[in-house]
Amino acid sequence: MKIAVLGTGMVGRALAGRLSALGHDVVIGTRTVEQTLARTEPDAMGNVPFGQWQGEHPAVRLLTFADAAAHGDLVVNASPGAISLTVLEAAGAANLSGKVLWDIALPLDLSQGLPPTLTVANTDSLGEQIQRAYPDARVVKALTTVFAEVMVHPGRVPGEHNIFVAGEDADAKATVTELIGQFGWPAKAVVDLGGIRGARGVEMYGPFYFAMSAALGTFDFNIAIVRA
Repeated sequence: MKIAVLGTGMVGRALAGRLSALGHDVVIGTRTVEQTLARTEPDAMGNVPFGQWQGEHPAVRLLTFADAAAHGDLVVNASPGAISLTVLEAAGAANLSGKVLWDIALPLDLSQGLPPTLTVANTDSLGEQIQRAYPDARVVKALTTVFAEVMVHPGRVPGEHNIFVAGEDADAKATVTELIGQFGWPAKAVVDLGGIRGARGVEMYGPFYFAMSAALGTFDFNIAIVRA
């Protein structure tokens, strides 16, 4: 499958690298290719410069947001949630129309440190905002409740644990669920929260997730739904 990942940070790299290793035709989108490749210092999260990462993943091409979105039959929003709408605007509505738009972003406000607050909550969500802004795209919210490496290698957390999907289009959710399955998530682990309004719950889990990571001293954890 031709897949565009928008965002060159930790999540974007994890998704792009894993999808490419699985045999997909993957590109990563950035605002300015030359500036991204020119960086020589680790980013704020300590990730190595993108050029170094790309040297280890030569099959993943770096394109502008618009060119990447045009390439992908499926587009992954792995940009920081605070700028996701701006990133998608740069990608272009025409390049998103009719496509599955897999939204992994969280609307985090890190201005006051950790744990973060949210820029939108309770009565709305970033997932819903994206769907309203791009009504012709088929938005699916998924994989937002775990660390980047756990997203693509769920076996880092032992035992049975769950992941969530939400979106209006059943076929789009099935496509994303299939890709999640390729990462190693069993079908029984995926909980369908219904329409895109379900994005509210998984996004609002974000601050609790960061509080838990501080309490546990690791990002390698997840939650399991225990049914009676």
